[in-house]
Amino acid sequence: MKYTTLGKTNLKISAVGLGGIPIQKTDIAGVKSVLDACEETGINYIDTARAYTVSEEYLGAALEGRREKFVIATKSMSRDYAGMKADIEKSLQNLRTDYIDLYQIHNIRNEDEFALCFGENGAYRALSEAKEAGKIHHIGATAHAPEAFERLITEFEDKIETVMFPYNIVENQGVSLMAKCTEKNIGFIAMKPLAGGNIDDATLALKYILSNPDCTVVIPGMGESREVYQNAAACDAGKLTEQDKLRCEKIVSELGENFCRRCGYCAPCTKGIDIPSNFQIANYLRKYGLSDWAKARYAALKVNASACVECGVCETRCPYHLPIRSMLKRVVKDMGEN
Repeated sequence: MKYTTLGKTNLKISAVGLGGIPIQKTDIAGVKSVLDACEETGINYIDTARAYTVSEEYLGAALEGRREKFVIATKSMSRDYAGMKADIEKSLQNLRTDYIDLYQIHNIRNEDEFALCFGENGAYRALSEAKEAGKIHHIGATAHAPEAFERLITEFEDKIETVMFPYNIVENQGVSLMAKCTEKNIGFIAMKPLAGGNIDDATLALKYILSNPDCTVVIPGMGESREVYQNAAACDAGKLTEQDKLRCEKIVSELGENFCRRCGYCAPCTKGIDIPSNFQIANYLRKYGLSDWAKARYAALKVNASACVECGVCETRCPYHLPIRSMLKRVVKDMGEN
């Protein structure tokens, strides 16, 4: 296993980390076997979140007796002081630890959220207090839009130590900002390494990501020990060959016709559908088999894919010319709405 330093945190972590979303589909015994495999392969970075239902709890149980062997990162969607303060305490309880190495503000999206998060009574204040108290050691943030990514590392670089952002074979819109992270010594965490389940060759996907020196750590979701062994081996797969590059180009070509990159240019939907979120949740169901969780998240959306009236306005805005109406129909079918 290769190790690196997570930006300004100075934490020594494995180049491949454990993404905690699939943890939800197993049980505590299964998670223990996953962490056994992590220990064996040298993976020491674990990412989870308050939003991942039982992920924190299962990990907490599996970490007992070996907490010091891992660097634990979690995150919260809370934007205000009270909400984040409560989430930090809940995470500590779930993870059965008295400190969390990295706590992140999860998926900051727009001006209102930035203003609230970093305002006087925002989430950042709660994180700062928790850091002073030793309950968390470092603070980071995550984003899905390049504009939010850029703001984080320009306007708030003195407040955050890491940024998590999608990066994979078909999503490289953050490459120039990743380079800026390196310049500013901000740790870069690559999420969505398989493009939300759209890339089947995990070894090639990780090899591609790890070939970029501006990526500090990549966190593929892993719910079984066999996935740990496979993903850990990607660290020793060497540099991208010419054949690898051709395979990557083929994937880009194939997914370029039907892959949502969550750029948001299709918005606003005339019926208020958050189109990228509908696609993302459906991909979780297809890739990880998290039917109950995905359907619960789908049900919690303000407007579902089934509200589509097929006006086609979104398709006129999509820079990738996606057949959005047909894709939304598939979401409806996957979610059992027809």
